Amino acid sequence: MSTSLASRGRVGAFLDRWRNILPLLGAEAIIWIGFGAIVPILPLYMSDNGVDPVTLGLIVAAWPAARLVAEPVFGWVADRSARVPFMVVGLLISSVTAVLPLFFVGAAPFFAARFVAGIGAAMYDPAARGFIVDATDDARHGEAFGVYGAAQMGGFMIGPALGGLGAAALGLWFPFVFATVAGLVAAIAVAAATREPERTHARHGLALPPADGAPGLATPPPIAGEGMPTRTVYLPPRSLWNRMLVAAVVVNFGAFFSSGTYEVVWSLFMQRLGADLGLTGLSFAIFGVPVILLSPAAGRWVDRLGGLRFIVGGSACVVASAFLYPALGDPYLVTAVVALEAVGFALMGPALYAVVSWGSPAARSSTAQGLFGAAGTLGFIVSSLIAGELWTRGTAVPFQVFGAVMLVTTVVAVAIGRRRLDGEDPSLMIQVPIEQDATAGPMPAPSLAADGAKEVA
Repeated sequence: MSTSLASRGRVGAFLDRWRNILPLLGAEAIIWIGFGAIVPILPLYMSDNGVDPVTLGLIVAAWPAARLVAEPVFGWVADRSARVPFMVVGLLISSVTAVLPLFFVGAAPFFAARFVAGIGAAMYDPAARGFIVDATDDARHGEAFGVYGAAQMGGFMIGPALGGLGAAALGLWFPFVFATVAGLVAAIAVAAATREPERTHARHGLALPPADGAPGLATPPPIAGEGMPTRTVYLPPRSLWNRMLVAAVVVNFGAFFSSGTYEVVWSLFMQRLGADLGLTGLSFAIFGVPVILLSPAAGRWVDRLGGLRFIVGGSACVVASAFLYPALGDPYLVTAVVALEAVGFALMGPALYAVVSWGSPAARSSTAQGLFGAAGTLGFIVSSLIAGELWTRGTAVPFQVFGAVMLVTTVVAVAIGRRRLDGEDPSLMIQVPIEQDATAGPMPAPSLAADGAKEVA
């Protein structure tokens, strides 16, 4: 009985903490079930319809190419308008285009469908991530994005298995229809249950201006007199050009470089090792398990300890996996290494999103998310364009290249950000008198949790 009550208490606490973003989390899980169903089948379907590996890379690149152009623009617009309509329309566009390759076959129609789907994603993603920043407490942004990542990977864990098994049983058409239905359900859920958050959310204890893009604070902070008790407050950056955001952008390029490589060659790689559709789908699904289990906890650690060690440690797991894959000749061993790479992304993902939220100027969270996403999109484009050609040069080459890129981008980002990746930027620190601060109780720095073990003096 006590165990049951404790479980209900934990569930209730979870629902209460994330009440503002629960509909969005549910929609994310549904979206990724549909997206995951297509991922392992898309290269095989297009290859069966006469698309060679080099052309396949161009088709895969169409989706991120659209995002690269549109995501910063839609992020900017989302900061100046209601976000829910952007999310709904983006989901509708993506879901409808998912099924078009079944009716319009050939390299050019495949490219066009992927490009339009990218426009839909560019409308949805920055609005959704900006929504999460504004709808959650500042001291829990890492945890919020950890839960967000877990919802995505929960769907992604289920989707590839459904897509692979459904395609094996019913035909390669199944994942495309399934993805369309999932996208429509997600759009309905967002439209019906998601409400716009108020954009007066204070960043670490000081009021922000209205969402009109104006930099700075709505009111000047109080000035501490000599001998008055004070605490440290971290102000939002006044410009998008700051070390926290730039460093996160650089790492995201490397992380998505690996994603573009996988989308082009992973199914072909597993097929060459002798894996069937079921095992190929399972390899994608296994990626989701560590992310689901670790991301929320990693987000809490990021809120308390900062992002630097999680970005570096996560990147190390990804790089190690990249060089292990081609060294293993057994598809089951390769599938096991997928779990190691997933641990890396489970650590790195919440840290990067938290750093972006700390590096977002006032009332520009979706704009910052759009730029962050565009950097990842650029990495995805570059890798998908060259992955097919690299594949023709040797099975190991695409993996070795993306491992090297991930390593270099991490080193460059750490050189740029240093301790700022923990949210500690001296240029954004001010001292305010405690008795004049409108916020009840001392507020933590970005690198500390709401119930963190230390305060900034």
